[in-house]
Amino acid sequence: MHKLPCLIVSFLIACSFGETSRAQIDRITGKNFATRSEVVARHGMVCTSVPAATQAGLDILKHGGSAVDAAIAANATLGLMEPVSNGVGGDLFAIVYIAKENKLYGLNGSGRSPLALSYEQMKAELAKLKRETIPPTGMLPISVPGAVDAWAELHKKFGKLKLSDDLAPAIRYAEEGFPVTELIAYYWAFGPRIYKGLPGAFLETYTLDGKGNTPAKGDIFKNPALAKTLRLIGEKGRDGFYKGEVADKIDNFMQANGGFLRKADFEKHTSTWVDPVSTNYRGYDVFELPPNGQGIATLQMLNILEGFDLHAMGCNSPETLHAMVEAKKIVWADRAKFYADPAFAKIPLAGLLSKNYAAERRKLIDPNRAAKKVEAGNPALNQGDTIYLCTADDEGNMVSLIQSNYRGMGSGIVVPGLGFMFQDRGELFSMEPGHANVYAPGKRPFHTIIPGFVMKDGKPWEAFGVMGGGMQPQGHVQVITNQIDFGLNVQEAGDASRWQHEGDNEPTGEKMTESGGYVEVESGIPYETVRELRKKGHDVRFDVGGYGGYQAIKVEMHDGQRVYVGASESRKDGQAAGY
Repeated sequence: MHKLPCLIVSFLIACSFGETSRAQIDRITGKNFATRSEVVARHGMVCTSVPAATQAGLDILKHGGSAVDAAIAANATLGLMEPVSNGVGGDLFAIVYIAKENKLYGLNGSGRSPLALSYEQMKAELAKLKRETIPPTGMLPISVPGAVDAWAELHKKFGKLKLSDDLAPAIRYAEEGFPVTELIAYYWAFGPRIYKGLPGAFLETYTLDGKGNTPAKGDIFKNPALAKTLRLIGEKGRDGFYKGEVADKIDNFMQANGGFLRKADFEKHTSTWVDPVSTNYRGYDVFELPPNGQGIATLQMLNILEGFDLHAMGCNSPETLHAMVEAKKIVWADRAKFYADPAFAKIPLAGLLSKNYAAERRKLIDPNRAAKKVEAGNPALNQGDTIYLCTADDEGNMVSLIQSNYRGMGSGIVVPGLGFMFQDRGELFSMEPGHANVYAPGKRPFHTIIPGFVMKDGKPWEAFGVMGGGMQPQGHVQVITNQIDFGLNVQEAGDASRWQHEGDNEPTGEKMTESGGYVEVESGIPYETVRELRKKGHDVRFDVGGYGGYQAIKVEMHDGQRVYVGASESRKDGQAAGY
């Protein structure tokens, strides 16, 4: 049937049921694109990028677990099933809402660089490789994995079941095997080429034959070594990972293969409870975590964009995208200069987040021309490939959690018998002397992974996140403005076409390209918008990937009762499910 008759029939059906609101008509005509309906539930909700991980978390909720228990279960299962993005060798950040306290808690579960690797030795090691920056693979970018300690901290504070119960689904899948999903199989296949020649057990752990044959869609994959590691963690808690057998194996392997992590690095590791920071955007309090992560970039962008009438300008219009891209460039200049480990650098956090500072920086935006170069501002110094998931339980508690190995599967280093790959997060240090993010031993690198949370009138409104390196703050801004400024529902907000600006100043020392960077857009962005952006001087390109992956749980009240509304976008294999 032709499209026009289909639309007429759909419109007449809607009218016959009285559904003739503007929003209903927009949905029928495709103005607000969504791949699926929102998922609604009363008692609990889990949203992840792999359906089996969603179900693992949901089962934990049904057995009396808290939102935190469900988040740990889902995260552990994702580490097994989506090793191209995360695992126990990576770091973790979380925002937790506790209903009985009506309070948000923030957890920085990122690890630190090896204590025995000095700046001078790092410089010498890079010289051997004829590099000036830290590489993405091998021993040099490895920092202490923080995810397991973060699980332990979250569980100790807010868990209701045993930690072993939370890890049981992942252990069972690791031992029995599971069918690999399509998108994950696609990325997995790059592994043997990327990690060829590195020491350790990559092929033994992550291929089907030990020679390079990675699982295709539907192939059954097992990881008994990871099951053993998770069982130790379940039985002994964080000490099962950071002390004893696991830490000894890591220490011995690193010493034998030219690595720098030692058991002492693991024994001294701690997560950090932090206060989430926020800005008010058109009556909504948007919360992120403070540096060493990049969450405040979202808040800085929203502060700048608050001075524009985005609703009147239109969703994905040339004017809206120009304002957003230019705001991103301005914020990225600050991000490159100031964002770092607060234990090593004095970050002007209050100044960066102030409305007055945003007003001054907003003046840099020329409505008719794209900026080719942006310098960092001078805020007042008033004070010192990733997975995202969110959960909610029957008591009203919610978790916004993000976890990653950073670039792809990580560093390529797999200690035999442990079943996981170490992250390569240390690649994000700068080697520029005096820089806030310059490499130092025992220091947390600049981090890209950021969980988000929104409160409205002092009550939880939404837990949300968007995966994908530097895309994350840009994605946070897009899904938030899609809902607040353009009226899209929580599913439409994630499915809507996205843009991403690249080629900007970075905390690792890279400078904006002479063209002012470039803007990548998805195919759903109207070509009229692309043409007008090019007229303003933007280098606009089309790309099918790199726009992240989104999950969200929104809280609504119906007849005086709380209802969770979940979303999981179509760029991943994910699922939102509740009960």
